[in-house]
Formats: sequence, structure tokens, C-alpha cells
Amino acid sequence: MWVEKKVELPEDDQEVGPMPLQLNDIKMNERSYGGALRAGEGTAMAAYVQEGKRIPRRGEIGLESEQIQNYESAGFVMSGSRHQRMNAVRVRKENQVISAEEKRALMMFNQEEKIKKDNKIINEMREMVASKLRSTGNSSSY
Repeated sequence: MWVEKKVELPEDDQEVGPMPLQLNDIKMNERSYGGALRAGEGTAMAAYVQEGKRIPRRGEIGLESEQIQNYESAGFVMSGSRHQRMNAVRVRKENQVISAEEKRALMMFNQEEKIKKDNKIINEMREMVASKLRSTGNSSSY
């Protein structure tokens, strides 16, 4: 003979209704930084931007950001006096990466605000359902 066993859950752990979908973190791929950058160039620059460090220029690879700043404060010209067009390309690429990182940060902020708003609505709904169930006196029927 088949006997169904009821499992008693504590009042706090019972969920009523469907649960919202979990949102994934916003991921940045190579194309998020713009099409003019080479493979890996955008993510490498973004790593410096996220850490709040200066993006190294040609000839500075292998030096730490702090070392470069120390040399520049001592009077050395680390970035060199390259052709004006090359300098414009470098500035454009850096600005592309920085604006993409700002967009990502804004999207993350908006996502967090949306999650907070959704959680507030869900909690209000749970309170309303719990008060309805208490008022009917039938708290174990769901």
C-alpha cells in the first residue's frame, strides 16, 4: 500500500508562487570594446582601467604603473613623442575602453537597482500572502 509522507517545513522556509529567474552577471566580450581593437587588446586595457591604473603605452610594457608614474614625476617622458596620428589612435582606443567600462558599470548598477526593486515587491507580496493566510486561519494549506 502506498502512503504519502508529508514533509513539514518551518514557516520561514516556505515559498509561495513561482520564483524569479536569476540574472547572470553582465559579461564583456571582445566586441564590447569596439571593433578597432586587436584581439585581447581591449580586455588588457580594461584590466588597467578597472584597477584604476594608467594604461601602459608602447615601450612601457614590463614596467609597473607605479614605476612609470615615478619616472614621469622625475621628468622622464615615458610615452614618447610619436607621430600625431599614432597618438590620436592611442587616445581613441583608450577612450573606447574607458567608455565601454563605464557602460558596463552603469549596466551593473541598473541591474542591482532592478534586483532591489524586485526583492522589495516580492517581500511585499509575501507579507500580503502571509497576512491573508493568517486571517483565514489556514496557514498550512499551501
